[in-house]
Amino acid sequence: MVIGAFHEAATWMATMHWADLLQTTHWHLPLNTAVLDNPIQVDLFGDVQRAFNRFVKTGQIWAFLVGLILGYLFRSFTSYG
Repeated sequence: MVIGAFHEAATWMATMHWADLLQTTHWHLPLNTAVLDNPIQVDLFGDVQRAFNRFVKTGQIWAFLVGLILGYLFRSFTSYG
């Protein structure tokens, strides 16, 4: 019974076209899409520079460097050889 149902579903999917599937499930895509008139301005270098300045200003750079040094020391003391 399960095999018969699986075979029927596989046969139906093989004969079904994607356009028919979209129409039967009511997944209609809009034909008229609005296009944005103004392009998006991206300043990647400026964003990176502001993020780095904030990283330094908040003192996270020191936490990063201390963690890097302590992690290296921990690894060197606990590694074999």
